[in-house]
Amino acid sequence: MSVRTIAGLARQGDVGVETVRFYQRRGLMPTPERWSRDGVGAGIRRYGEEDVRRLKFIRSAQTAGFSLEQIKELLSLDAGEDRARARVLAAERLAALDRTIADLEDARAALRRLASACAAKDSGPCPIIAAFQGEAA
Repeated sequence: MSVRTIAGLARQGDVGVETVRFYQRRGLMPTPERWSRDGVGAGIRRYGEEDVRRLKFIRSAQTAGFSLEQIKELLSLDAGEDRARARVLAAERLAALDRTIADLEDARAALRRLASACAAKDSGPCPIIAAFQGEAA
């Protein structure tokens, strides 16, 4: 088993050391006991492959838009193999992503219309600026 310090764990997870500590404070990552050659708890903490896997899972779940609380629940489900709850969380996240995509597509279409209206004339107030100031375009 390969072991590493918190700096090595952070490097492998492509995060900072403070991010690992933040995840530990939030209960997403375990905080291992301190290790030293003489067995006294004054040494440094060591992290293994499971810690790397867990850190990468957290980062991937964040990229997918899950909140830290949802990630914590997913991690607990992973241990208990509760597939039904994991599917519900994934479906909820997909629905939220679909709403965000629809909102972004609406915003893109509105901005395209405004840009087209702005390009249609070379004088007078710009419809883009007017729209962002809350005026009728």
